[in-house]
Amino acid sequence: MQQLVQLHKPLIDLLQKGKNLLAFSAGVDSSALFFILKTNAIEFDLAMVDYNIRAQSKEEVKYAQKLALKYDKTLYLHSCKLDNSNFEHNARLMRYTFFTSIIDEQGYDNLITAHQLNDKLEWFLMQLGKGSGLVELLGMQEVEIDEKFNKIKPLLHVSKLELQNFLDKNDIEYFFDKSNNSKKYLRNRIRSEYATSFVNEFRDGVKNSFEYLQNDKDILLPNDKINIKKLFILKRNKVDLKNIRQIDKVAKRLGILMSKAQREEIIKTQDCVVGRKISVVFVKDLIYISPFYKAVSMPKKFKELCRVKKIPSKIRPYIYKEDIDFIFLNSQVQTLLS
Repeated sequence: MQQLVQLHKPLIDLLQKGKNLLAFSAGVDSSALFFILKTNAIEFDLAMVDYNIRAQSKEEVKYAQKLALKYDKTLYLHSCKLDNSNFEHNARLMRYTFFTSIIDEQGYDNLITAHQLNDKLEWFLMQLGKGSGLVELLGMQEVEIDEKFNKIKPLLHVSKLELQNFLDKNDIEYFFDKSNNSKKYLRNRIRSEYATSFVNEFRDGVKNSFEYLQNDKDILLPNDKINIKKLFILKRNKVDLKNIRQIDKVAKRLGILMSKAQREEIIKTQDCVVGRKISVVFVKDLIYISPFYKAVSMPKKFKELCRVKKIPSKIRPYIYKEDIDFIFLNSQVQTLLS
């Protein structure tokens, strides 16, 4: 098999060490990724959702079953029917609910999806049209660490045309989902009218630009934080914009999409509860963020220990309720500050 698509070496190492689940659709992207993973000696199983809205989906399911049987993969298949209203949103929710349930039950470390360079540009253009900032513009990341598993997108540097060439040159079967041509959805219109032709003509420039933007983002948002359950402790920056960007990212993980007024309140007070759900408190060189618990009875000894360790009062109830180890927490804080 001709290996025309290269994965990044650190990503190969990560995937070779973990238990992996590949989100499979039988389209160009996931079919190519199936064989790219295989040629890199990466073990994985398959998860697939059939929405029962296209006759072709039955053939796609048969193809997935054939691959699973031939290459000794476990295939998890979910068949469902969704209401046509807000279909894309509901389909995405259904997919990730299904994937997460498998990961929880079977102990997978990584969920691998076949998003590629065209997808990244489409997202970029959609966010650009909304007036978004750097974090939202970049959107998809190669590795996203979640509480229970990692979300891995190993093809973000590879165009769809490259993947199709890989399949064609190796005579690998794949399917086209004709519903992707429908201009009913904004993303399809952006794909059809802007993104595909732009990537095909300026592929290398698009790749390089995303790499430069990612480097800028890493400088703007250094990954200096502690995460224990839903307790986050960030290393405070001298620049408020950098702090609020980090806080915003954590808030999203905790289920809060902050408004401009909430961001301004955080910077102004440096000690507040956002949306009655999360506490955000600045303490010298650190920023503490956790779910907000009200009126929790705590032992005097515990509160005194918190006072000595300079843990904010709004954060203490969460630490107490979740029984977070003080010795471990203190060692992590010291490492963060060093």
